[in-house]
Amino acid sequence: MYYVYIIQSINNQDQTYVGCTEDITKRLSNHNSGTTPHTAKFKPWKLVVYIAFEDKIKAYDFEAFLKSGSGREFKKRRLL
Repeated sequence: MYYVYIIQSINNQDQTYVGCTEDITKRLSNHNSGTTPHTAKFKPWKLVVYIAFEDKIKAYDFEAFLKSGSGREFKKRRLL
């Protein structure tokens, strides 16, 4: 399974991050330990939403959509 996830900074709740992974528990741990440079400055993070996909391409396409302009609006209106 492939997971598209949204995490939110606990200390700065207007900061969110969208990603894709096969191991969501390990990935969240990486974000919270500071080993992911893009998210290190806003740690700790909490998992807000995750969506499971069987197909890797569909998962990465949905992640790309959530990072687009209309995807960010969708995320704000429907997922957060």
